[in-house]
Amino acid sequence: MALLRFHRVSKLYSGVPALEDVSLDVERGQFVALAGRSGCGKSTLLNVAGAMDFPTSGEVVLDGVVTSSLSETALTLLRREKVGFVFQSFQLLPSLTVIENVELPLLLARRPRVRETALDRLRQVEMEDYGARLPYQLSGGQMQRVAIARALVHSPALLLADEPTGNLDSTTGDVILQLLRSIAGQGRTTILMATHSVEAAGIADAVVRLRDGRVQEIMEPANRT
Repeated sequence: MALLRFHRVSKLYSGVPALEDVSLDVERGQFVALAGRSGCGKSTLLNVAGAMDFPTSGEVVLDGVVTSSLSETALTLLRREKVGFVFQSFQLLPSLTVIENVELPLLLARRPRVRETALDRLRQVEMEDYGARLPYQLSGGQMQRVAIARALVHSPALLLADEPTGNLDSTTGDVILQLLRSIAGQGRTTILMATHSVEAAGIADAVVRLRDGRVQEIMEPANRT
């Protein structure tokens, strides 16, 4: 069974469609890029995939559960246990150190081994030597690495990345993309990434091209490395 399944999903905002009749399966361990122009529905699809928003019609099934059928308490647990988010703007808390930012999801979930797990994730993104720094003391690429560590700290089944290289220069962006490719290659985390960059989409296992809220085509990148 696919980890994430969209079945004829439409989403309207004030009567205007943001998604229209979208059917899509994302397999466990797969790295899928959502491509298309601004306003094509990429971010809406990510929000609906992560149960931050819900379809006007159709169903989203995440790890065997129809997200729109859950109570608020169950939704909070689903997001906390199953989903990680990486944003274009990093969204690190400025008053917390690097390691405190990474620890935060574990503390909220009352998980054990908080410091040890956070250090493991920082090692995974090669930021273990920066744990005592504050976000303003980091470069953009370093902040995004910390954001990825935070998103992965609770071992989510699904990682959602919304334009993760949008605020980075091309060289730094390439480093972040290769990091995501490495994470996907380990097979434990499914990645769904929204991007307007052809180069970024090229590292994924599959590219879903959206236009006006509809799936235009699904393809494997010719330049996958």
